[in-house]
Amino acid sequence: MEQIEMEEQLSMIKASAAEFAQTHILPHVMEWDEQQVFPVDLFRKLGEHGFMGILVPEIYGGSGLGYQEYITILDEISKVCGSIGLSVAAHNSLCTNHILSFANEDQKMHYLPKLASGEWIGAWGLTEATTGSDAGGMETTAVEDGDYFVINGSKNFITHAISSQVAVVIARTGPKGDKHGMTAFIIEKGTPGFSSGKKENKLGMRASETACLFFDGCRVHKDQVVGEVGDGFVQSLKLLDGGRISIAALSLGIARGAYECALKYALERKQFGTEIFNFQGVSFKLAEMATDVEASELLIRKAGEIKNSGGKVTKISAMAKLFASEAAVKVSNEAVQILGGYGFTKDFPAEKFFRDAKLCTIGEGTSNIQRMVIAREISK
Repeated sequence: MEQIEMEEQLSMIKASAAEFAQTHILPHVMEWDEQQVFPVDLFRKLGEHGFMGILVPEIYGGSGLGYQEYITILDEISKVCGSIGLSVAAHNSLCTNHILSFANEDQKMHYLPKLASGEWIGAWGLTEATTGSDAGGMETTAVEDGDYFVINGSKNFITHAISSQVAVVIARTGPKGDKHGMTAFIIEKGTPGFSSGKKENKLGMRASETACLFFDGCRVHKDQVVGEVGDGFVQSLKLLDGGRISIAALSLGIARGAYECALKYALERKQFGTEIFNFQGVSFKLAEMATDVEASELLIRKAGEIKNSGGKVTKISAMAKLFASEAAVKVSNEAVQILGGYGFTKDFPAEKFFRDAKLCTIGEGTSNIQRMVIAREISK
């Protein structure tokens, strides 16, 4: 009975997310993409539908759902627009989930209701200009000064850096390279010495805002430390284990959107007196694309199941992220090929799936970082 109820709930959530995407996202996809518009008002609507606090318990104003529901929502939204899917993923799995997972009760009660409702948009800062994969070598420092920490430095490629009202930022409080020498801080916009840079002009994911965060003598009270001083990097690694499931789900949605676009075209487009699907060169491509989408989902669902049960997901989430992100690039590339000249125009969505997919192999750990994580895990 429990399994049937879960399937029914997932079906309802899938329908709700799909309807939201068709109504509120699809009509504006190319306008937002071409003009690099980050649609802040849309995220208020997403909050009203419970999509900004998916994993947040109801006591904090969230939806109180699990990872299977989270995967479903990201899949449906990303199938329509990868940019919006990326922003929903970053808000839920990074800033909001960092506070949910490691903050004290006062911090949770203060920030989570605002984030879960979509009233506030969250950012999360780990990456720097000179430290991407090597996050442990970060330059941004937080020096203790009485009841405050004084933060100096910058963060790079931060989702929602400009439009967010709050950010969770990791800064170095100890020696460089010491995994216990970094600390997480909750910093509100408007704090003196805290600012953001210009919006990055990107290949894809153009409606998902990306910019730098700057800290110039930014004084942050000790009350804003998340967890214990020195735990920031360890917290981040644990957070990224779950975050990789969300990027995998984002990849799944993009791949599914590209596949469905190509399949529809192949069944309608005629050449030499028949639909092009009837040519093996096309149907075999679509067969492989369908297999990649299905295999991605199975890996991601397994990761979600283990995460829901409280198990360790380091290996499986890295596998899901690696496979699904690489599959999204492959599937979207084939979609453009199947559409031919039309695939190279903005009249069809294939080219946007193609551009958006590449980020999935880079963000929250590159494909080679995933391989490194997997290799380390299987050698134990």
